[in-house]
Amino acid sequence: MIKLKSALCLVVGGIALSGCLYAYQRPWRLFESLERYDDIPIPPDGQDPAEFVFARLMYPSLPYAKFEFRGRRDWREGGTSWTEDYPRADRHFITALRRLSRINARGLEQPVNPDDVDDIYNWPWMYTGLTGNWDLTDEQAAKIREFLLRGGFLYADDFWGPDEWHGFEAGMKKIFPNRDIVEVPDEDALFHTVYDLDNRFQILGEWGLRRGPRDGGITPQWLGVRDDQGRLMVAVSFNSDIGDSWEFADLPAYPERFSALGIRIGVNYVMYSMTH
Repeated sequence: MIKLKSALCLVVGGIALSGCLYAYQRPWRLFESLERYDDIPIPPDGQDPAEFVFARLMYPSLPYAKFEFRGRRDWREGGTSWTEDYPRADRHFITALRRLSRINARGLEQPVNPDDVDDIYNWPWMYTGLTGNWDLTDEQAAKIREFLLRGGFLYADDFWGPDEWHGFEAGMKKIFPNRDIVEVPDEDALFHTVYDLDNRFQILGEWGLRRGPRDGGITPQWLGVRDDQGRLMVAVSFNSDIGDSWEFADLPAYPERFSALGIRIGVNYVMYSMTH
């Protein structure tokens, strides 16, 4: 009888623990996009369980942030910098990832608010764009730091020139005050997990086809932040717009070579995060 009671307690305790953990995992939510996308179809299998989920980091913007087109300031409702290219780029990339790899990817992206208790730890791969505009609180920076040190991976993309670099760097210094942002060499595994990407070049956004790189962002840089074992926790594409290469992959006027490289970069970064 004592053993039976002990076993019953373990079962009940396990169910309670599972319920608590599930409660912290936020369900899929759709937010307003900075670019007013309201016609992107939701795939029928969008919320089916999968081994990989494309998560997008939500963040508050600097008071003077560029591209806050509609003057919205409550980043928790969408329509600010973190929703640039969302959700069109996310879903296009997920489709490409499914076709070009054997990764079982969920059909829908997952916006992740670092203030949502421990939800961030449920989504080990995250993308973030326009990070020259982020304005992380100390608490958010600490949560992202813990996420990365636990094995998470963050991909920061689409910021240009010295002013946006300073905004990005200030956020990274909050996350990792004592870790440097370093160049990632061509021979790094990041560029060779699936595709050999030694011949990378600057990827312009759709906007750049008309007027070239913005804010003096002439030279593309491939950067990162490593943990104590040398694993890349943060991958950075500075002076390139990988998000647009996904977003406009189906646009005939957008150069195929940009999308071809941008999608391969994304595939490599996902595979790297799952194998390192």
